[in-house]
Amino acid sequence: MNKETVDIIRKFIADRDWDKFHSPGNLAKSISIEANELLECFQWSDTDYDPEHVKEELADVIIYCQDMLDKLGLDADDIVRAKMVKNAAKYPVEKVKGNAVKYDQL
Repeated sequence: MNKETVDIIRKFIADRDWDKFHSPGNLAKSISIEANELLECFQWSDTDYDPEHVKEELADVIIYCQDMLDKLGLDADDIVRAKMVKNAAKYPVEKVKGNAVKYDQL
């Protein structure tokens, strides 16, 4: 996410004095709640859904994730890169390409 977008999120929260409510636990709950609202968009069909509603729910998840990054002093690029290194070791291409088997069943 670019700095301008992150700054918009930060200003929105600061202007409303909501930071005091955004503990890591509360943010984790909010991320889960919004992710479930996103999932609800696909509850009865993987193909018949409202794209605008999906975008709104996905945005809510991303906004809460950015707020949690800020709260914990983390950088999204750093943590995603570190996780991808672990994922690459856990899911080597030669074992998993085209296969949906979980890593512990390889």
